[in-house]
Amino acid sequence: SVILGVLLSARTRFTWPRFAVEEVHRFLAILTGAFVALHGASLLLDRVVPISLGQMLVPFSSPYRPFAVGLGAAAAELMAAVGISNHFRKQMPHRLWRRIHYLTLGVWVLATAHGVLAGSDGTDPWFAGVAAASVAAVGLAFAVRCSVRGRAWLTGTA
Repeated sequence: SVILGVLLSARTRFTWPRFAVEEVHRFLAILTGAFVALHGASLLLDRVVPISLGQMLVPFSSPYRPFAVGLGAAAAELMAAVGISNHFRKQMPHRLWRRIHYLTLGVWVLATAHGVLAGSDGTDPWFAGVAAASVAAVGLAFAVRCSVRGRAWLTGTA
């Protein structure tokens, strides 16, 4: 979703019609939100590391790895705020919606750091590979998006 969002903001020319790419972007964002909610619900049922709803909702208040878990709580709350703003997109100025939507990069950074620092798999080689691939893919999308030559290549004006 983040990669498609970055490429959509660059006015990239896709093989699929733009509306279809936007729908895939939206679907992936909603799916991500559902998995974040499932993740939170499963943590409430976890008996190994007990965490209360209050500790989950108040960043940095968890007794288990407070900084790392706090990053995840902050990411989830920012994600919810962006999702709510998406619901009211047509009622707000486009410029305001877009600025709120830029918070998604912060959500992705916080969530990635949360996964690396808080997760029980954070030190496993397979997880390091997945995290590195995610960072590389999003980093490449941003590098291409921000470079003049990359934008020309993406939009077909080179």
